[in-house]
Amino acid sequence: MAPTTAPTVTLLHGAAMPRIGLGTWPMDDAEAERVVADAFQDGYRLVDTAENYGNERGVGRGVKASGIPRDEVFVTTKFNKRWHGVEAAAEACERSLDRLGLDYVDLLLIHWPNPDQDRYVEAFQGLIRLLEQGAVKAIGTSNFKPAHLDRVIAEAGRAPDVNQIQLSPLTTRDAARDYHAEHGIVTQSWSPIGGQGADVLRRPVVEALAERYGRTPAQIVLRWHLELGLTAVPKSSRPERFRRNLEVFDFSLSAEDVASLSELDEGEASAADSDKFGH
Repeated sequence: MAPTTAPTVTLLHGAAMPRIGLGTWPMDDAEAERVVADAFQDGYRLVDTAENYGNERGVGRGVKASGIPRDEVFVTTKFNKRWHGVEAAAEACERSLDRLGLDYVDLLLIHWPNPDQDRYVEAFQGLIRLLEQGAVKAIGTSNFKPAHLDRVIAEAGRAPDVNQIQLSPLTTRDAARDYHAEHGIVTQSWSPIGGQGADVLRRPVVEALAERYGRTPAQIVLRWHLELGLTAVPKSSRPERFRRNLEVFDFSLSAEDVASLSELDEGEASAADSDKFGH
C-alpha cells in the first residue's frame, strides 16, 4: 500500500503547500538527515527547518537521500533578526540555500518580528524581491501578531503566504486565526501537539476522544487543527509516530468535539510573546 501523503492548500502567491509537514527542531544534522529521508519515503512532502535550528545541512542531505524528486517536496526555512533588511534577506536566503544544498526554497519565513529592532518590514520587502526573482516560491512570517502584519501589509503592499505561530488546543490564538482568514494568510501551527512535555495529549478530553475514535491522542489533536482549516508541522523523530501523524486525513471530528478541544485554551498569555522574545 502506498504511504499516506497530505493534501495541499494553495497559497496567496500560487504555491501548493502540504497541510501536514515534518518539524525538525531540535534535531542536529545527523538526526535530521536520517529522519527527513525516512519521513519523505513514508509520505511526507513538507519539511520545516530554520537557520536557528542548526540543521539545514542535515535537512538538505535528507531531502536528497529520500530519492523524492525536488519538485515534489516543499522545503521551509527561516532567518534570524541579523538579516532584517532588503539586501540582508537576500544574503540570508543565499546562505540557507548553500547549507541546504538547494537551488531554491519553497517557503522562506522571517523567524521572529523583533519589533524592538523595527526592521521586519524591510525584511519582508526583501522577501518580496526574492519571490519576484524566483529564489523562493512563497514568502511568510513566523510569530507575527496582527499588529505586526498590519504594518507589513500597509508598508510592503502584500500579505505573507503563511504566518507560522505557536498554536494548539491549549493556545488557540483565535484573534490571529481570524486576522489570517480575513487577509488570505494560511495559518501554520508550530508545537501543534503541545511541544516538549506534550501536556495536551494527557488531558482527559483528548484521551477520551482518542478512545472513542480509535486514534492516538496526537492524531486527535492534529485532526483538530485540520478541522479548523489550519496546517501544522509536528516534530517527531520516531518512524512509528511520524507515520501516524500523517494518518489523519481519513476521519473527521464532530463540531462538538472540536469545540470541546478548543475549550482547553489557556489564553494568549500561554504563547511566547513575540513583542518581547525573538532571535
